[in-house]
Amino acid sequence: MNIYADETLGLFHLQSKDTSYIIQLVEGYPSHVYWGARLRHDNSLAGVLELRGRSSFSPTPLLSNPSLSLDALPQEYPQYGTGDFRRPAYQVLLADGTRTTELKYAGYRITPGKPALEGLPALYTEEDHEAKTLELTLNDDYSGLTVKLLYTVFADHSAIARSVRFEHNGQAPLRLEQALSASVDFADSAYDTLHLSGAWARERHVQRRRLTAGAAVSLESRRGSSSHQANPFLALLRPGADEDQGDVYGFSLVYSGSFAAVAEVEQFNQTRVCIGINPFDFSWLLEPGQSFQTPEAVLVYSGEGLGGMSRTYHRLYRTRLCRGVHRDKTRPILVNNWEATYFDFDADKIAAIAKEAGPLGIELFVLDDGWFGKRDSDNSSLGDWFEDRRKLPGGLADLAGRVNAEGLQFGLWVEPEMVSPESDLYRKHPDWCLHAEGRRRTEARNQLILDLSRPEVCDYLYETLSAVFSSAPITYVKWDMTRNMTEMSSAAASPERQKETAHRYMLGLYDLMERLTSRFPDSLFEGCSGGGGRFDPGMLFYMPQTWTSDNTDAIERLAIQYGTSMVYPASSMGAHVSAVPNHQVERITSLAIRGDVAMSGNFGYELDLTAFTGAEKRLAARQIAQYKEIRELVQQGDMYRLLSPFEGSGETAWMFVSEDKTEAFVAYFRVLAKPNAPISRLSLKGLDPELDYVIETGAGSDDGAADHSGAEGSATAEASGSAPFQEGYGGTLHGGDRLMRIGLVVSDLHGDFASCTYRLRAARR
Repeated sequence: MNIYADETLGLFHLQSKDTSYIIQLVEGYPSHVYWGARLRHDNSLAGVLELRGRSSFSPTPLLSNPSLSLDALPQEYPQYGTGDFRRPAYQVLLADGTRTTELKYAGYRITPGKPALEGLPALYTEEDHEAKTLELTLNDDYSGLTVKLLYTVFADHSAIARSVRFEHNGQAPLRLEQALSASVDFADSAYDTLHLSGAWARERHVQRRRLTAGAAVSLESRRGSSSHQANPFLALLRPGADEDQGDVYGFSLVYSGSFAAVAEVEQFNQTRVCIGINPFDFSWLLEPGQSFQTPEAVLVYSGEGLGGMSRTYHRLYRTRLCRGVHRDKTRPILVNNWEATYFDFDADKIAAIAKEAGPLGIELFVLDDGWFGKRDSDNSSLGDWFEDRRKLPGGLADLAGRVNAEGLQFGLWVEPEMVSPESDLYRKHPDWCLHAEGRRRTEARNQLILDLSRPEVCDYLYETLSAVFSSAPITYVKWDMTRNMTEMSSAAASPERQKETAHRYMLGLYDLMERLTSRFPDSLFEGCSGGGGRFDPGMLFYMPQTWTSDNTDAIERLAIQYGTSMVYPASSMGAHVSAVPNHQVERITSLAIRGDVAMSGNFGYELDLTAFTGAEKRLAARQIAQYKEIRELVQQGDMYRLLSPFEGSGETAWMFVSEDKTEAFVAYFRVLAKPNAPISRLSLKGLDPELDYVIETGAGSDDGAADHSGAEGSATAEASGSAPFQEGYGGTLHGGDRLMRIGLVVSDLHGDFASCTYRLRAARR
């Protein structure tokens, strides 16, 4: 890790773990030279940038250099209006109504470590030697606008964190109409793009397509959150790149609101990629002396395909984005009552589920929606955060005590950002929601959104929730947000600042989360937005895990969890076993495969344990024991994707490997059985080729479809004994090189929706 700066040559060379990123000044314009595999530093790098001569219709900014055109210059932070007709990184409206600014280099600074971003989540370092930061200062002399481009490189990660700070040193107000976090110009267009898209209950499916001239790949959310439909992530891949080899360039935005990410090919077949706050319906008024900080974009280069990119994001986000005491702790196995009871429960029913959970080895009970106000359905009481004494006569403290007596911790669901029109809070403060004065208020799920751009609203939530979280031994909080934003206006904002509301909402939310997680540092917070509607890096800064999707069907979760793993570590994914027929898709699958899928995240159950048969209880106990053996490996190990659910084979597989490569956990899933099928051989990854491994099989998943009750229906599973893992493959040793090159023969599975798992341990020498 190093940053080389030579103002004489106008060269800045940033070296991260295995990556180089090079900037060169061209007539005062910071220009992009190179991003890719790490290069040795020498002065010859100053001659790498080859500039295209000005074409007939390309204006020139300098009479002294008529061959220079901004329309072809690969810029680090491009503007519109002075000769570059491509997509700009920022746009400014000046007090005189003009929109032309021109940022030119004014200086640089290199500092050890990484600065925090004011009011925003961002990567961090614990020691200064972990990173270095370059700050390039650019000025627009006419307006007095100063822009500081921040670049941080890391010693242990092939990543570069970029953000931008606008400082207004002029005499008249100006308005930012676009302020993206990063822009990179690539020298050619021979790339595929990869992104994650979907819908509620179908989040983060992998989409890959070829870049072509004249067509931009544009991703965005206009919903006030990162959304189920898109994710703030975009990657460029060389066409031959795959899971294990080839150049991949990832862009991930640490932000939870409306975003935009674009890759477009211009007339000379250069590609511009930019990412940041969505400029749609955004502006920010800067008075003289004021500043604006953009969110952070995390850029990752991998020469080892998508898998290499993902593991860089996983390690970085797991260890230097997530924070707090739970960052490195194993996460508890939980049971949540939502799909077991929905709103129809009382204290005795909750205690009965907890009583069944303890003997199985479950560690945490989570009370979901319906415990507060007069909430018997989703049409009332959001905002009234006090116990419903009809359901909980002794309140939360009494219920938590009953749950604790069964050997379980107690957790709680809340949805703080919402208010029901049918609530005491709304009747007292009808102007506290997002709304456009004099117009109807659009409801979704019978609720409105509180205006978190207002400090008094955030203060109310902080005091109210603090009282709730202090009222009982609550060790886990599930924080939900179940609708998108409409009428994006604030009663507290002046007319010229109304388009700031969406971003000010995010700043208010981040501040509220910072205050609450700091006050309750020992509580594990999990983010949620109708499942995966706000699964983004911004949330992980405050809450180290997120409910991956409301869709708990094991087969659907194969695609959802596989796609999520492109950027996010398994430790960030909530994954539960739910009832069958599944409540989202009505599919019936075995308890065994549901367990095997859920074990590849933060494991839990979301069903009525009091309805379990004896056979189901025995299998669930084995699943829980098995997960306890491998959860540190899953939550802290390196993930390798083996077979993709998006490639049409009907097979999915992945594995987790410890840092020292002495342990691994492998999971294989088959959707549909095939007649007279060939032997299925699974090539493993990430092992030490010089080590020999003992292979143990899981509790038994080769059980076909379950019956209506959800029982495993398998003699194999029932006969597998009480041990969660048992010796497999005849007790012989298997070399790491052989397992990676020749592969592991998959168990002889029976029926549809089948799975098997393996644990590998290095043999002692």
